[in-house]
Amino acid sequence: MIEIIAAFVRWSQLTANLILFGSCVFFAIIGSQKTVFETPWVIRLERVFPWMAGVVLLGLIGILATTTSEATANLANFWNPEAWLKIVQQTQIGHIWVARALLACVLLGVILLFRRIHRERWHYFLWAVVASLPLIAGTLMSHSSADEMSSQAVVPYALHILFAGVWFGALPAFLFILYSNHSEVEKPSNLAIANYLKKFSAIALPVMVLLVVTGLIVTDRLVDTFYHTLVSSPYGWLLNAKLSILAIILVIAFQARNKWLPMLSGGDAQQNSEGVVHLKKWVGIEFILALLLVLIATILANTLPAKHMVIDNWPYPFRFSINATWDEPNVQEMVWLGVVLFFVALGTVWLGAKNNWNRMKRILVPGLLGISSMAIALPPLAIEAYPETYLKPTVPFDAISISNGFRLFSEHCVNCHGPQGKGTGTVVDPEVRDPTDLLTEEHTAKYTVGNVFHYLSHGIPGTKMPGFAASLSEEDRWDLINFLHALSRGFDARLLGTMIVPESPVIASPVFNYSASDGSDGNLKDFRLQKNVVLVLFSWPQAKERFFQLAAAYDRIKALNTEILAVPIHALGEQELQQIVSIVPFPVVTEGWPEIKDSYWLYRRIRTVPDLSRKGMFPAHMEFVTDRFGYLRARWVAQFEGFGWQNISALTLQLTQLNQEGEIMPPPGDHAH
Repeated sequence: MIEIIAAFVRWSQLTANLILFGSCVFFAIIGSQKTVFETPWVIRLERVFPWMAGVVLLGLIGILATTTSEATANLANFWNPEAWLKIVQQTQIGHIWVARALLACVLLGVILLFRRIHRERWHYFLWAVVASLPLIAGTLMSHSSADEMSSQAVVPYALHILFAGVWFGALPAFLFILYSNHSEVEKPSNLAIANYLKKFSAIALPVMVLLVVTGLIVTDRLVDTFYHTLVSSPYGWLLNAKLSILAIILVIAFQARNKWLPMLSGGDAQQNSEGVVHLKKWVGIEFILALLLVLIATILANTLPAKHMVIDNWPYPFRFSINATWDEPNVQEMVWLGVVLFFVALGTVWLGAKNNWNRMKRILVPGLLGISSMAIALPPLAIEAYPETYLKPTVPFDAISISNGFRLFSEHCVNCHGPQGKGTGTVVDPEVRDPTDLLTEEHTAKYTVGNVFHYLSHGIPGTKMPGFAASLSEEDRWDLINFLHALSRGFDARLLGTMIVPESPVIASPVFNYSASDGSDGNLKDFRLQKNVVLVLFSWPQAKERFFQLAAAYDRIKALNTEILAVPIHALGEQELQQIVSIVPFPVVTEGWPEIKDSYWLYRRIRTVPDLSRKGMFPAHMEFVTDRFGYLRARWVAQFEGFGWQNISALTLQLTQLNQEGEIMPPPGDHAH
């Protein structure tokens, strides 16, 4: 019940604000002649403005009440001002709400003030600006700003809302003109109606184009690469409904602009009358559809975005994947043929309008060509899918998971896939295909994590790959997947070196928990947006000379917004730990080091030493630089890369370069994708 009330309140508040904003923009556009402000239909519409401003303010109170009830999971707090006050005082949403409420009060005050004086065109410009402020402030509570409070996230959504207001808010003004029931003398003439609408139509087209463009930008951010959710989630279904209604509205607007509006400018009285009748009917329908569109948009704005959706059960036996199919025979030819045919279909739309085809032909020809284009282009891109295909990992991609996955891989997978996942194990059946190369082939890039989970759970028909659903827990299977992703990322990391490539974050650093010799503990993510991290994996006493170097340069490194964490690759005795602590001023990891060692060992390879045979070497000393956004940016493997960062100036130069880079958003996700 509370969800229904919340949706209605948000819809009412948004609708009233959009109408206020758009109507004022409309008046500002057509108000080149001051006499228009004295016409009865303008006066009648203005009488509604204070009530609309009141709805905006009351709607915000309703939003606070419903938000408090939902946030506290207590229906009684819907009527509890004390609970409201806590939300206002203690949350960011509450602070934004206060700003919106103050702006709504200003809007109501400005409207009441200027209604008492003689109207000028600039008054409507002022009203439009003031009415836009609560709309803009509301975008700070949107999905677009939830993940990232930045101009790149907020501005497109704010513009989308304002463009929607310019279009939607003008429709009531249209209807007030068309349905004016004054005396014949006071009625606006058809020519006057045409002039009013033409002035607005001049900007309506670019506004609609920008509305669609900003909508696509916002949708792209909220969908990201999870396009499958558009056909398998409430967010996708609502978005499709919204787009369908918008398409109908665009058709109506096109007809009004190009067919019915020109009828008002002619000299034929019957034609003029028909134009008015059609405009009354279809602009009214457009307004009703627009109200429905705003309602769906309101619900959509409070629905979990597509990129955060969890599809537990993919309902289709197939999916589309360019990565998995593009290099297959004839795929590219079929896809491009379908694309060409689709553009031919679009061309027939223009051709039908130009040659005055009958309605059936104008619908049938482009429709058949469009369907044929999809029938040609899409099937080659289709591959088999499973209920788990788009299942998201439930276990974070961190060192504990990777280390456990490493152990499980050694126990269950090495015999077939080999110790490094190259498919070079000892168990090979000549009657079936060789085990998949999980290291160097693009296996993990072509299949979703859900696909891999399905294969681990149920096996792969036609191969010796068994299913592990009965022998391994769900968490263990996700740990195996995290290990495979770390294995694949580790091979990609062979391109890393001691020199940082500017503005090129690609590989996420495995997250880990640790406790250190100085009593500190925490997580690698604790350094996000704060400090870079130099991770030193060392053997003792081989690293003694290097530790003297780092200790001498520690103040310089700290001054570069960087922390050093030393991680042993073998267990340290108490005496060894005391020796190290007496040398170094930076933390030495005492708990969590085995998991860190197992995870970062996978990132040991360099371009000149691929290290693909047997179990692989374990370098005695490695150093990694993770930037303050969580990305692995540089690596020095002392055994293979010689002098490297033994010249401290080379290390500090890289850190200086990192500090000069701008903010990277978003940071790496918590799960493998």
